[in-house]
Amino acid sequence: MRITGGKAKGRRLTSPNRHDLSIRPTSDRTREALFNILAEQTRDSIMLDMFAGTGAVGIEALSRGARQVIFVDKSNISIEIIGKNLRSCFKQANARIFKLDLARPADIQWLRKHLTATLHFNLVFMDPPYEKKLACQSLTLLENSGLLASRTRIIVEERHDQRLPELINDMELIDQRSYGETGIWIYQKTEVRGQKNNEK
Repeated sequence: MRITGGKAKGRRLTSPNRHDLSIRPTSDRTREALFNILAEQTRDSIMLDMFAGTGAVGIEALSRGARQVIFVDKSNISIEIIGKNLRSCFKQANARIFKLDLARPADIQWLRKHLTATLHFNLVFMDPPYEKKLACQSLTLLENSGLLASRTRIIVEERHDQRLPELINDMELIDQRSYGETGIWIYQKTEVRGQKNNEK
């Protein structure tokens, strides 16, 4: 695995042991395609990398100009790999790593309490274990967490043949792509339904 763009382009990333099937890194091809879609939205963003695995997506975002990335995973192995990859790509990165399971409401609440109150993510990437039905659950938990900015983009990676809804509460599906066995769904948090902007 390598970083595909930005200031750390070409840097190699540490991968899990090939016998460890609990971590499934997002491929170079998928990452490059994803950030081509996001384009300038990555620059100066504040990103949450959930189920972060090797941290490849969040590190790619930092390489391409994200202001800050918060990495979260429940695996000790992932936490170690993310740290190694950050150190190999940057002398100093505006990043934090948390060992949490963001499919659990209590862990989402803990994260909100331990981040600056004014910090809100405008970019989120989540890559839960395939076919565990965690994507919709995690999207709903995120929406209710107070962690998201008003028009956050949330990218979900799942197996390409899964079906995710076009609307989850106030998060609307705006794009969907497939890269081999990998599917990418991009949601955007919309304005709260029923509210109107009365400013003149």
